[in-house]
Order: sequence, then C-alpha cells, then structure tokens
Amino acid sequence: MDTLVAPLAGVPATLRKLYFLRFAFAAVWAALVFTTADALGPLSTTLLLVYPLFDVAAAIVDVRSARANGGPAPALYANIAISSLTVIALVVATTSGIPAVLRVWGAWAVTAGIVQLVAGALRRHLGGQWPMIISGAISTLAGLSFITQAGADDPSLGSLAGYAFLGGVFFLVSALRLSRAVGRPA
Repeated sequence: MDTLVAPLAGVPATLRKLYFLRFAFAAVWAALVFTTADALGPLSTTLLLVYPLFDVAAAIVDVRSARANGGPAPALYANIAISSLTVIALVVATTSGIPAVLRVWGAWAVTAGIVQLVAGALRRHLGGQWPMIISGAISTLAGLSFITQAGADDPSLGSLAGYAFLGGVFFLVSALRLSRAVGRPA
C-alpha cells in the first residue's frame, strides 16, 4: 500500500513549487504590464505573448508531474491547447489594437477559467485546490469583463495586470495550503 501512496505524495510537492513560481511570475508580469498599459508597443506586445506561453510551460510541467504519478490530466491538455491558440490569436490581435487584445484575452480568461475550475475540482483530494476552483470562477467572470471593456471609449491593458496579480495570489494561497498538506502524514 505504501507504494501506491508514495508516488502521489510527490504531486502536492511539485504543485506547491509550481504554484510559488506562478505567483512570482504573475507579480512581476503584472507590474510590467501596468507600466505599459496605455499603448501597444514592443514591450507590451511581448508581455502579452509571454503570459500564455508561460501558462503553456507551467501546464506541461504539471502534466508531466501528474502523468509520472499516475494521475489523469485531460484538463491540463485542454489548457495547453487553449493557451497555445491564445498566443496565435494575440499575435493577430496586437496588430488591431487594444480592443482586439481585450476580446482575445477575455475569451482566453473565460475558457481557461472553466478548465482551471474543472481541474481544481478533480484534484480536491490533493488538498489546496479550493483557491484554484475559486480562481477559475473569477477568471471566467473577469474574461466577460474584458470583452465588455473592449467596447469602452479608451480601453487599457491595466485590468489585465490586476487580473494576473489576483490569479497569482490564488496560486500563492494554494501553494501555502499545499505546504500544509505536504507536511501531513499520509
């Protein structure tokens, strides 16, 4: 029985490290986007593309961890596909202006939020997933908000910085909750 429990013990530890990294990335990214939020220049465009690329990389790490420990990862594969398509859509959207970027980002936030909510629900047994479930629900609502903001008179990318930072905070809370779960005996 210990051989069945031992491999799964690595999943929360890996997730904890990944969630701490995602928090740090989101905080730095949000600060940089906030300083460039009023225009689409080379820096803001690069930042817009880096965020979903980082999401793809994080999901790949997560998939490998889940697969190595026998856990299914269909929601993670969906996240990789959605975020990869988002990069392509953002490349096109950045040539059309901030409203187009907000629409693409909004669609991504809605779909990725639903996927995150489902993944968190399926991983509840690992502990530390309620913040991910809540974050997925908030992401879905925020995505609808971005789509609405695209029609404003003077749209800005500033709301994306707040969204990313808040998402990072949820990753931090999950990492801290997983830290407690990792320390508990099985």
